[in-house]
Amino acid sequence: MSARAWMAFAALGVIWGVPYFFIKIAVQELSPWVVAWGRITLAALVMLPIAWRRGALHALGEHKLPIVAFGLIEFVIPFTVISVGERWIDSSVTGILIASVPLTVRVISRFFGLHEPLGPWRLAGLLLGFLGVVSLLGFGSISGPFGWAGAGCILLAAICYAVGPLIIRAHLGGLDSFGPIAASLAVSSVVLLVPALMTFPTHQPSALALASIAILGLACTAVAMLLMFYLVNHAGPARASVITYINPAVAALLGVLVLHEQLGLGGYLAFALILAGSWLATRARN
Repeated sequence: MSARAWMAFAALGVIWGVPYFFIKIAVQELSPWVVAWGRITLAALVMLPIAWRRGALHALGEHKLPIVAFGLIEFVIPFTVISVGERWIDSSVTGILIASVPLTVRVISRFFGLHEPLGPWRLAGLLLGFLGVVSLLGFGSISGPFGWAGAGCILLAAICYAVGPLIIRAHLGGLDSFGPIAASLAVSSVVLLVPALMTFPTHQPSALALASIAILGLACTAVAMLLMFYLVNHAGPARASVITYINPAVAALLGVLVLHEQLGLGGYLAFALILAGSWLATRARN
């Protein structure tokens, strides 16, 4: 890769590792629906003009249903449930659970017509990843009914993040990616507008909460999308996908070092098992 591609890779690894930290800050003062809507709306305001200039919005008329489905699956549901879940669990735990996305892709891809052979190494990866999730949920990192509800929210988000790219591959693959993503962000903003208005704060949020929303929308969504497209075009999708293994490390470090969260033995064990399992399940050959 070129030096510029390496810089984009490093930047994206950090940018996609910090959302859970800023979500944790924002939900202390704002409802999950306001957090999700604010993030999505800011990203839409950035992406729509870019997509318009590229002419990427003109060919979307025949793809309305996939675009709406992608918006719900990739933005509305996961952004909302992650914000809900982080009211009850640590941001570091959230980042580790989201690391199970590659494993989820491997499991559900067959339902989208993708039948890659599941050899012994890939099967071992799935089992390792499953053990990682079990260790995270069963060794003290999660406790109490709200803790389990929060973990369920994050696992639901992980499933959504796994389904989103499969929708693109099955129904939107022939389009300029900027078009479907910008349109999906716009649709998602409209869908979340009413819940956001109903739960809008009656007092002025702090500068820290507002800055967290701005970072989530502008950096963690809009800029991250632009960097990802650049990486895919200049380094290839295989190398770009390695970002998946860096993000949870950033999320865990921020949670432990800045927010003083405690992962415990189960958390660190889960971290290692999920990353190792994801790597084997998605990268190893049969």
